[in-house]
Amino acid sequence: MPPRIKALFLLALALLRTILHRALGRGSGGIGAFRANYDADGLAPVSLEQRSSMGEFGSCIACGLCDRGESVRIERSGGAYCGIMELMLAGSRSMPDFGAAAIAFEHVPDDVLLEKERICPTAVPMRKIAAFVRDRAGESRRSLPVATSGRALPSAGG
Repeated sequence: MPPRIKALFLLALALLRTILHRALGRGSGGIGAFRANYDADGLAPVSLEQRSSMGEFGSCIACGLCDRGESVRIERSGGAYCGIMELMLAGSRSMPDFGAAAIAFEHVPDDVLLEKERICPTAVPMRKIAAFVRDRAGESRRSLPVATSGRALPSAGG
């Protein structure tokens, strides 16, 4: 059978199967199906309001201005916090990492985030991101930083 005809046949079969499952009430979909498919990956459904606010979160340009003066907090965290810029770039954009990001946000008070928002050239809503991550962290995986998990970091020499 030619590949294109086989592909069309398989697509038609999948469509008929989907229609039949829905007609019989077996393919309800919705939040239950979403959770069944994505809970293990640390992804949780978001509301329309949350989804619209997530659009603002990607404005960080990695200039590093927000990391100025953070060395003491970074050192005190024992590996749990690597700086505000990392949280804005990675923690706020990867829902499965919200648990780890929430641990890191524990090291940065909201008044510091407000101060950093004022110097941010792209007006990243840092306090809003922190609140969103803290709120959503309970539904994501929670990986502990290497320093607190008891595992040693590999040495640079081998």
